[in-house]
Amino acid sequence: MTAIVERPTVPTRQSKAMADPGHGNAFTDHLARCIWTPATGWQPLELGPLRDLTMHPGTIGLHYAQVIFEGMKAFLQQDGSLAVFRPQRNAARFARSAARLAMPELPEQLFIEAVEQVVLADAQWLTDNPQHTLYLRPLMFASEANLMLRASNEYTFLMMAFLAGGFFGDTVAPVSVMVSHEHTRAMPGGTGNVKCAANYGPSLLAQRKAQEVGCQQVVWLDAVERRWVEEMGGMNLFFVRGGEVVTPRLTGTLLPGVTRDALLTLAAQEGFAVSEERISIDEWRRGCQAGEITETFACGTAAVVTPVGRVRDEGGDFVIGTGAAGPVTMRLRATLLDVQHGRRRDPGGWLHRVG
Repeated sequence: MTAIVERPTVPTRQSKAMADPGHGNAFTDHLARCIWTPATGWQPLELGPLRDLTMHPGTIGLHYAQVIFEGMKAFLQQDGSLAVFRPQRNAARFARSAARLAMPELPEQLFIEAVEQVVLADAQWLTDNPQHTLYLRPLMFASEANLMLRASNEYTFLMMAFLAGGFFGDTVAPVSVMVSHEHTRAMPGGTGNVKCAANYGPSLLAQRKAQEVGCQQVVWLDAVERRWVEEMGGMNLFFVRGGEVVTPRLTGTLLPGVTRDALLTLAAQEGFAVSEERISIDEWRRGCQAGEITETFACGTAAVVTPVGRVRDEGGDFVIGTGAAGPVTMRLRATLLDVQHGRRRDPGGWLHRVG
């Protein structure tokens, strides 16, 4: 029988955050931490209060971008317990990211232990508000103070959390996007298929340009031909074409999203044909204009499933379907949320119960 997590009366700071958590700054109370060195390997995990870090200005991670992270969520279940959605997949991707950046791989057991410690310590931050989740942020950075251009001899792993509302607000409304032809997110042989901090800073200029023309997000094309649609911001994209649900094929420059993988499984279970293939910006435009591509949506841990309504592109702007959220998008969103909240059968060990 699953244990039910105790939820004591929440202090004022938590109450204010619960009224309007936003996304990214309603931090909870605890932080898990451990250190790696060549001599000791990974030291035991320590759980303590959330606190500021003290850092030498010559910390390697600040200069040479040996920094990786992940993102996952804990959800309140119908029986009052908590469950984290597919943390083993995040642990595996965290290890791949570490290996790509010449960092020590964190064992899955230690990763899951950090997840459980933080979720149990901060369980009272989650109420029965269906819009709220506990967003977990694992982080690892090179923490040695040394400016030699080499891999660090010390790494710090942290696990923190914040109370999250909707990434694009409380309502599910279609977003407008701008296709970037000037900037690209990732290149072949680079780090596009892992979650390292260096992937995200360079994307912010294009994101700002998208906002300046009235769009909420930027769509990335491939770096070689500048024609193949890859991702939207930091999210994976899907297209609804007839009775088929299509997503760009993984090429080494796209992030293999945990939500992306889940939606491929759920769409197939819902009776849709699913495929992974390359779709060009011209095919996307023509498909929408011809009524063949009727919906487009983005997905990710933060955004869940978010419909895309309009596209701004130098080759010609276009509307997807009616510009409103489509039935397939909303059906898959509802299906995913039902799984995450325990209202629908777990497809295969996706929910890691805590408590």
